[in-house]
Amino acid sequence: MTTRGSSLGLASMDQDLHSTDNPFVAVEFDIYRNPEWDPPEEHVAATELESAIHTIYSWDFSSSLEIENSTASHKKNNTFVWLAVGFSVGGFALVVVGLFLFMLWKRNRRDKEDDHALDEEFKREIGPRRFSYDELARATNNFNNKEKLGQGGFGEVYRGYLKDLDSIVAVKRVLEGSRQGIREYESEVKIISKLRHRNLVQLIGWCHERSRGQLLLVYDFMSNGSLDLHLFKEDTLLIWDARYKIVQHLASTLLYLHGGWESCVLHRDIKSSNIMLDSNFNAKLGDFGLARLVDHAKESRITDLAGTKGYIDPRCVITRRASKESDIYSFGIVALEVACGRKPINHNAPEDQVVMLDWVKVLHGRGEVLTAVDQRLGGRFDE
Repeated sequence: MTTRGSSLGLASMDQDLHSTDNPFVAVEFDIYRNPEWDPPEEHVAATELESAIHTIYSWDFSSSLEIENSTASHKKNNTFVWLAVGFSVGGFALVVVGLFLFMLWKRNRRDKEDDHALDEEFKREIGPRRFSYDELARATNNFNNKEKLGQGGFGEVYRGYLKDLDSIVAVKRVLEGSRQGIREYESEVKIISKLRHRNLVQLIGWCHERSRGQLLLVYDFMSNGSLDLHLFKEDTLLIWDARYKIVQHLASTLLYLHGGWESCVLHRDIKSSNIMLDSNFNAKLGDFGLARLVDHAKESRITDLAGTKGYIDPRCVITRRASKESDIYSFGIVALEVACGRKPINHNAPEDQVVMLDWVKVLHGRGEVLTAVDQRLGGRFDE
């Protein structure tokens, strides 16, 4: 301990007092006498200009700084708690975001793998090819409503122009999120790619980019649209010769599907809206989304019910089995549509004529079947 004037210094005894290595604490205080607050006759260690060295063997004191340090320590602890909570919440959020990004990446990768697998399977077939979504978007003017040709249960059809082929095409866009639409898309490409017949709608190509939710089919463009548009619109009239040719073409197509190829093809959705007409009114059967390939001896083992009301063979509803005969039943309904110029079921017709088949049966039993022929033909038809 050293004192000089108004200072008190504390040093370690293990080091020389004047050494720079000696820890030193200096406290400033007043050692001079002051009569206003010093007790009478009591003034300790007043050595004026002299210095002295003392040894302190123990030292105890209290200070208000201890309370302040406690408060600071409490605040510091709170800070650590909030930091720990913040890091925990932030870490959890990072984990959740990381899992989400991983699942998204994995889904996109799976979609790309599925697309690649489908490509490889489709490429084994000769003819149709893959298009990119951007190609088909450009061809249809970004699927503009002005190019829209129609809409079905699982997709929309647009007119498009492919510059590299220099041809007008029909692009069917499967509705996003439709699982049935995806199955129909796969079935259509796999089946129709293998078939070769002049009265089948030709598939030009396909596009599947599932990461963008896009499944598209590209067909030859049929300038005269579907058969039903010509049968049921007041401003169009198919002459009898054209109707007869259409039925012949459809019959030829069914003969090929059922027996002219290595497997039996059950279409299961033959109807007038699935029969397309080219510029010369040649009929071409399309929409093979519900079709199935089966062995010739096992075609009746298809057990899932499919088709359109009014065209489905009633026996299929009971047995839930599709067959060549059920396709032929649907063909017969279309033939009656062509001859009568009306839909299979018409709720606006008189009660006894709502179901076309029942109405024609009654007329046939009376010997008046010719009265069922489309009146717009004006009697110009072959009996």
